[in-house]
Amino acid sequence: MVCNVTSLGLNGVEGYPVAAECALSGGLPAFDVVGLPDAAVKEARERVRSAIKSSGFDFPVSRITVNLAPAGRRKAGTVYDLPILVGILCAGGQLPLEGERDSAFVGELSLDGRLRPVPGVLPMALAAKRAGIRRLFVPADNAPEATLADGLEVLPVHTVGELALHLSGERPIAPARPWQDGLPPLQGPDFSEVKGQEQAKRALEVAAAGGHHVLMSGSPGSGKSMMAKRLPSILPDMTRAEALACTEIYSVMGLTSKERPMVRRRPFRAPHHTISAAGMTGGGPNPRPGEISLAHNGVLFLDELPEFRADVLEVLRQPLEDGVAQISRVSGSVSYPSRFMLVCAMNPCKCGWYGHPSGRCTCTEQAVRRYLSRLSGPMLDRIDICVDVPSLDYDELSGGAPPAEPSAAIRQRVNAARAVQTARYGPDGPACNARMGPRELREHCKLDGECQRLIRGAYDRLGLTARGYDRILRVARTIADLDGAADIAAHHLAEALQYRPPEHLRI
Repeated sequence: MVCNVTSLGLNGVEGYPVAAECALSGGLPAFDVVGLPDAAVKEARERVRSAIKSSGFDFPVSRITVNLAPAGRRKAGTVYDLPILVGILCAGGQLPLEGERDSAFVGELSLDGRLRPVPGVLPMALAAKRAGIRRLFVPADNAPEATLADGLEVLPVHTVGELALHLSGERPIAPARPWQDGLPPLQGPDFSEVKGQEQAKRALEVAAAGGHHVLMSGSPGSGKSMMAKRLPSILPDMTRAEALACTEIYSVMGLTSKERPMVRRRPFRAPHHTISAAGMTGGGPNPRPGEISLAHNGVLFLDELPEFRADVLEVLRQPLEDGVAQISRVSGSVSYPSRFMLVCAMNPCKCGWYGHPSGRCTCTEQAVRRYLSRLSGPMLDRIDICVDVPSLDYDELSGGAPPAEPSAAIRQRVNAARAVQTARYGPDGPACNARMGPRELREHCKLDGECQRLIRGAYDRLGLTARGYDRILRVARTIADLDGAADIAAHHLAEALQYRPPEHLRI
């Protein structure tokens, strides 16, 4: 007898339906799983065997063949344990499945028949909804996350015995209620803790208002990392669509929990400079998202930027432009969303003190050039805002300066600027100024005669490229939005020009 049980799989961060076809036949007892399974799927045989016996059922003494269709697509993970078990018991007549033809099953089994949570439940639940599946059986710990796929009935399962009682009609499982975030929001560091550095804080405010990439350069201890870690506190709240897109990625990586199944705060990722190119963009035998995808709709912070390997920095070029990381391998290719704000920090030289008033720098001009040459021109050209972060004097550190502005006040201005951009571009347009295309630039970044003269003189003097020119216009548009101005004025353009890479970075 053959029994078909619907399950779900993952390709990158996209789910797709999988049919677990279970057949019992005569011959010597055997248990085979086919359909391009990986090692974890093959090991399901022992977990299923033990869970069936531990739950009070008879394990069939016959030849068992399980085919995971489509058979030409590689299957990975432990999500197929539950559908394989259900298929075997139904094929042997020990469980009925007639009333669950529009249902899907996912879950990992323990040896005693309990269900353990699996990663990637949200993208699989969304795929089930798209495929017309009405009911999804998942481990109980995954149920809050699965309910995020609105319109899908989610049944939380604790044990195989509980599932058997439901399928037999003796004790139906109550559907899980849609998840509601009743926990207090996570509190992060605040800009009120940053003393001085008004110019750098202004640059980060402009970056947050328009979604621009930032590079901070300064001596050690000047506050670059401190300010970067506080950037999420002034970014606008994520929309539900943005939150679901982030949650899908974190779900695939197993970074969600039953208490917090949804990513509500914009991500902040700060990988170490020893990271590999595959760790940054994603990859592996079964490709998984990298750091740039985990930073989707949030911030990717690269501290000590010149210390990152050249190949790691260069693989960022295409995602910075397209917002997508394309991973191609012999077995196929996958795409991961990677729309993030890049925030970088660096020292001006190897020892860190080049240009410091104390004069303690020990680097030669040749050593400084060699250090800065680790940053390629094309990479710097993709940075919208560059700002120097000088060391603070004693009076600024000792408390003589007035209290710093809190993140809430800065965020209020950022939200106002973002609201202007949302109204300008509409629901189908770019989400912020940094993502404007050529058409939006022509329509919303028109320059008057004074602005034309200003940028004409800067074009040759700064050695701008076409990309650099467009980025200046985008930053100027954001500054005008913060100022509440309908058109870009000369002082908006002048501030945007001062954020281009300084001379010592263009040597």
